[in-house]
Amino acid sequence: LGLSRGNVLHGVTGSMVKLQNGGFENIVIAIKPGIREDARIVSSIKGMIKEASSYLFSATKERFYIKSVKVVIPFTWQSKPEYGRVTTESFEKADVIVADPYLKYGDDPYTLQYGGCGEPGRYIHFTPNFLTNDKQEGQGRIFVREWAHLRWGVFDEYNMNVSFYATGPQKAESTRCSADISGQYIFPLSTGETRPCKFERRTGLYEPGCQFIPDKVQTASASIMYMQSLPSVTQFCDQSTHNTQATNMQNKLCSYRSTWAVIMDSADFAGSSPINGPLPDPAISLLQSQERVVCLVLDVSSSMGSSNRIGRLKQAAEVFIRQIIEKDSWVGIVTFQSSATIKIGLKQITSDRVREMLTFYLPTTTGRGTVICGGLEKGFEVVRQRYSTTEGCEIVLLTDGEDSTIRSCFPTVQSSGTRIHTIALGPSAIVLIVLSNCLPGGSKFSATDHLDNNGLIDAFSSISSQSGDTTQLPIQLESKGETIAPQGWLDGTVIIDKTVGNDTFFVFTWSVSTFPPGIFLKDPKGRKYGKVNFTIDTTNIRSARLQIKGTAKPGEWTYSVVNMHNAPQVLLVTVTSRAASASVPPLIVKPFMNTDNSVYPSPVVVYAEVSQGFLPVIGANISATVVPQTGTPVDLQLFDAGTGADVQKNDGIYSAYFTKFTGNGRYNIKVRVKGKDKAVKRVHRQSQALYVPGYVENGVVKMNAPRPEASEDEVQANLGDFSRTASGGSFVVQGVPPGGPTDVFPPCKITDLEAELLDDGGDHVTFLLSWTAPGDDYDVGKADRYEIKLSKTPLELRNEKFLSATSVNASGLTPKDAGVKQNFTFNTEKFTKENGTALYFAIRAIDRSKNTGEASNIARAVLVLPRVLPTTPSSTEQTPGLNTVTLTVVILCVSAIIIVIVSITVCKGRKRSPETGL
Repeated sequence: LGLSRGNVLHGVTGSMVKLQNGGFENIVIAIKPGIREDARIVSSIKGMIKEASSYLFSATKERFYIKSVKVVIPFTWQSKPEYGRVTTESFEKADVIVADPYLKYGDDPYTLQYGGCGEPGRYIHFTPNFLTNDKQEGQGRIFVREWAHLRWGVFDEYNMNVSFYATGPQKAESTRCSADISGQYIFPLSTGETRPCKFERRTGLYEPGCQFIPDKVQTASASIMYMQSLPSVTQFCDQSTHNTQATNMQNKLCSYRSTWAVIMDSADFAGSSPINGPLPDPAISLLQSQERVVCLVLDVSSSMGSSNRIGRLKQAAEVFIRQIIEKDSWVGIVTFQSSATIKIGLKQITSDRVREMLTFYLPTTTGRGTVICGGLEKGFEVVRQRYSTTEGCEIVLLTDGEDSTIRSCFPTVQSSGTRIHTIALGPSAIVLIVLSNCLPGGSKFSATDHLDNNGLIDAFSSISSQSGDTTQLPIQLESKGETIAPQGWLDGTVIIDKTVGNDTFFVFTWSVSTFPPGIFLKDPKGRKYGKVNFTIDTTNIRSARLQIKGTAKPGEWTYSVVNMHNAPQVLLVTVTSRAASASVPPLIVKPFMNTDNSVYPSPVVVYAEVSQGFLPVIGANISATVVPQTGTPVDLQLFDAGTGADVQKNDGIYSAYFTKFTGNGRYNIKVRVKGKDKAVKRVHRQSQALYVPGYVENGVVKMNAPRPEASEDEVQANLGDFSRTASGGSFVVQGVPPGGPTDVFPPCKITDLEAELLDDGGDHVTFLLSWTAPGDDYDVGKADRYEIKLSKTPLELRNEKFLSATSVNASGLTPKDAGVKQNFTFNTEKFTKENGTALYFAIRAIDRSKNTGEASNIARAVLVLPRVLPTTPSSTEQTPGLNTVTLTVVILCVSAIIIVIVSITVCKGRKRSPETGL
């Protein structure tokens, strides 16, 4: 997932981390704007990183350490001489973020992971309370644990939902790694005391509510991914200590491989070796964000005159200036053709009048030639007219053409410290692929000449400050376009939910007519708006804009636009808004891909993270439109079901595979989100660090205070209806064969296989397997057949050994359509029925072209035989004609009356017991 052999973490995270001679450099830790200034946060970060570096060095067998870290201080904090200037770093693309949770409780660190085993995560989240809590110990150890999640894609070795697993007859263990970690199984009572846990023969596990309390003093050194807080734990589980029986995410997602095995398979490890000598302390630099400075560098070459590109450029750039760029930001404009021109220097956006003035300098005519470097150099000049450096500034570079001289300015661009956002317009801007791959921190977009996908406006609407300040974040609620026949209508509904409504704009654009179409808009209270309420562009740019004063009314806003022209034309609508309140974070969607550059036949995974204040939002309907450079757009449905491309169910990250490549080149992504009242809710993060309920010291159980948690009512508040659209940027595909792809895509890996013991059928045992059906091409279509394997050893069911494992007869099993739940019941006679014996299963799918999917996750079922009571008395007690008479004992207390019924069993024809005399 973008993890190159050169040891640089690229891709969706935007990370700039480098690994040089075992030292991780340029780790970015960003503090969210709005966090109250507190010197203890910075001091704690420094101490945490220093502790983490030495702990990481030991945990990785002296291979890796932390060499340098950059801490991004918010612009709102007081400036200090020791603060440097931010360059291409930002909150949105930081490796570690420091931010308050939305709700009162939620200070447990976590890493947001979206990919499979071995794939890096998006970020680590620490809260200010976690960092400044004097009682919090081992922050450096926790950092290393979360770093393993982020960098190497390993998973938790505990399971809060399945705390125990059966290991034998009337025997169970706590889900942990390693199993050598000792402790006691206790049940906490309401009095504050504890008692030993009871064992349930029916389940073969301890009773619900039972807790494993580890011994404070241990001899086990593993594992960090289970309980790094134990003083003895200094290592990751490896082959010798890994617990293959534990029912945890590491075993499920990594095919029962240990965390150290996954780390050893990483690109980091491949180029590493043990380090000799003392480690230097991490170099920690403090950088402070500055006021936002943006220069638009816009192509006005002759090719911009075709397909009305220059007109669409003005439409989109005007949306950016009037609606997207934040108040108090500085904006300048440069155009380039064979030479570059400064249209206007930096102006601070202090009012709507300044915004309107800036739009007058947007280009409306074209020239000749394309010299991109000239435009970039003029952009830097605009910045230097006000500042002594270009560091921390932004350039929005739009071009539709080629420029053979572009490599000449690469050194200047890379040393500028400027984030450059690129927008490739039309099919010929291939040169931006080369340039954008060399630019850290910026976003990459593309737009085709197909007007009805609104790609250019979407690109400009997605260029936010990346500061993390959601109160000023522009949120796109609607972006829609269609080719409409004469007198035809474009109708739709926009939902303005209660988390947004400030600074709301409705913008309608059209493609051909000199005169505007008929426009009708109605708010939730029935108030109507027409063309008379809109500001119509007078420069023949074909746009109409309405700004809703104050906070827009929440609810359904309906629009109807009629094509008054005598020929078909494209009608488009764009609606943007901002948060309604500084105290309530808005619902946001963040689209991204698993890679910026794909080589056929590798699929591209499209993701969309939906959240409110870091809380995942589940139950939404999400679709993505993938627009190729040439060809027809493809619609994808994204799911959060824990199947196919989606790793974890109900974590607020929706995903799907994209394989319908039409050729080489750029593909643009747009995501739409719809939420309906009762279907959508927030949920807890599932990946929080393990809470340790207590320790056993010198044989005495000492319980910790219960972890404070928000109530379900707080978490699962009514979100109401909402809608969002967002651009996911673009990716490039290479290696697609001429004539389009053939069937080379296998069914996707099944990731939710479950096994259950149904009953004891005499000489054989009956099992039920269940899973979600994969497709013919990953998660689309229908597979042709399945292969099912079983083993008493999970390691025999991995991909490399799958074929040699014992087969299950699946000849009568027919695959269903992708996404449909399937069940398969079978029995096995070649199975020794021993109580507590575990049996493991795996499955894979094959399509009609004999493309074979990966082996599934490995499911585990444990044979728990019912306890058989003696039915034949011993020879000393047995007499012919044994009979029993039973009386039932019931004791009822009603007021002061006590009724006692005694149950007595009389055994006839049985000798007295010498112990009891019965």
